Amino acid sequence: MTRFLMATMLAAAVVTGGSASANAATQCAPRADIIKSLGDKFHESEAGRGLINPNVVLEIFVSDQGSWTVLASDTKGQSCVLSVGEGWDSPTITAAMPGA
Repeated sequence: MTRFLMATMLAAAVVTGGSASANAATQCAPRADIIKSLGDKFHESEAGRGLINPNVVLEIFVSDQGSWTVLASDTKGQSCVLSVGEGWDSPTITAAMPGA
C-alpha cells in the first residue's frame, strides 16, 4: 500500500471515527487528531512551518526513517493533508527575512 493511500486512509479514519474510505474529500480533520495519528502511526514530528496567509500555516512533519507529511492548518484548528512521501533529506537552511 502506498504511503499516500495510507495517509489518506488515516485522515479518513480520523474524520469518520474509524470507518476509512480513501477519497480526497476526507483528507481533512482536526489538527490535533491528525498530528496524534502522524506520531502514533508514522513516528513523525514537526520539522518546520511557514505562513501561507494570515489564516493558514503550512506544516511539515518528518520521521527519523525519512517519511514526511505536509499539512495546511487553518486558524479554526482544521488541517488537511497536502502531500506525503519518503526519503526526506533536511540540510540546514536559513530563511531570509523580508528586506534582509
